[in-house]
Amino acid sequence: MPVFEYKGRSEEGLMVSGVQEAADMDALGSALMLSKITPIEIKQRAAVAVAFNLFEQKVTSLDIMLFSRQMFTLLKAGIPIMRALTGIQSSVGNPKLAQVVGQLKTSLDAGRELSMAMTEHPKVFDNFYISMIRVGETTGNLDNIFLRLAEHIEFERFMRGQIKSALRYPMFVMTAMAIAIIVINIMVIPQFEKVFASMHADLPFITKILIAFSSFMRNYWYVLIAIVVGAGYMFKSYISTSSGRSNWDRIKMRIPIAGKIIFKGTMARFARSFALSTRSGLPILGALRLVSQTVENDYISIKILSMSAGIERGETILRTATQTGVFNPLVLQMIAIGEESGSLDELMQEIADMYQADVEYDVKTLGAQIEPIMIMFLGALVLVLALGVFLPIWDMSSVMLKGG
Repeated sequence: MPVFEYKGRSEEGLMVSGVQEAADMDALGSALMLSKITPIEIKQRAAVAVAFNLFEQKVTSLDIMLFSRQMFTLLKAGIPIMRALTGIQSSVGNPKLAQVVGQLKTSLDAGRELSMAMTEHPKVFDNFYISMIRVGETTGNLDNIFLRLAEHIEFERFMRGQIKSALRYPMFVMTAMAIAIIVINIMVIPQFEKVFASMHADLPFITKILIAFSSFMRNYWYVLIAIVVGAGYMFKSYISTSSGRSNWDRIKMRIPIAGKIIFKGTMARFARSFALSTRSGLPILGALRLVSQTVENDYISIKILSMSAGIERGETILRTATQTGVFNPLVLQMIAIGEESGSLDELMQEIADMYQADVEYDVKTLGAQIEPIMIMFLGALVLVLALGVFLPIWDMSSVMLKGG
């Protein structure tokens, strides 16, 4: 996504500035307003300036999780926030994070709040993290907010790992299948082609197709590579658009076997983020808008934003959730109970735990679910080879036996 520089005023009337990634200027403006910053100037950072940051050391989610847990421990022990940051800066293992912590201290020395200081580091602290810190500052519960954020990041890392595992195995299987097809066409079929040519036999139609494809792959391999590269470039260009990204995120959730893991993982992240937001004190409307930025799935994000729009119109959470079409009846029933009892955050946490358990089970049984597909593919491959390669040999053997 493009990077923008912005200037604005906080609720207290202080001038603030920072750098942040966003889909466009309007999206950044909305995010700033949600963070209680009135934008004055927004401009896109030059591409050359961004290029210099390509080789900078990154601050990972693990770094932020450890930072959050350390902040909780130190603040819970009654250590002032400046001393806590000083201690973390001197002990942190990532030099980039140490630099960021030092800049946070400088901003605090200048009289700014921690949440405002974090807005200057959008690649380190996302909007969700900053909003939670702001809630903690407002409620005086900053130490517990850091603990909840640490647990939330740990959960996010786990779910990302589960989703990657779900995609990794099918990709490995598809790669192995592609390699098998390439080896057969380059090494196996040409040997049989020589045998058939020496016998001047009339070959079956399927054999002619196999030989023609094998010949094309060996003689025009660069055309196939160009097609693959071109298709990859077109696909990447398509998903770089907002509509393309949303469609691809929707299609991913419909991939056989792996799709349901991606969907459940995304919904678990939504439910847990929403539970954390509302439990920390954010109103439901603000929580939905904030959580829509954290699910990392544009299709689900649009559905969440449609829920917030429905609530703005005065509709119930249950009604808006039903209209999205992404929640199953059991989840809708739990949302209804939570809305009626006033314990929606607890029920959303239960929903997150339920989806998480489903994801863990599906990932564990992924191999068993993919095995039938592999067997079907191998069976089809053997059948094609039998019909296309061995059938002519059997026919010629029969002719020779009859002639004898």
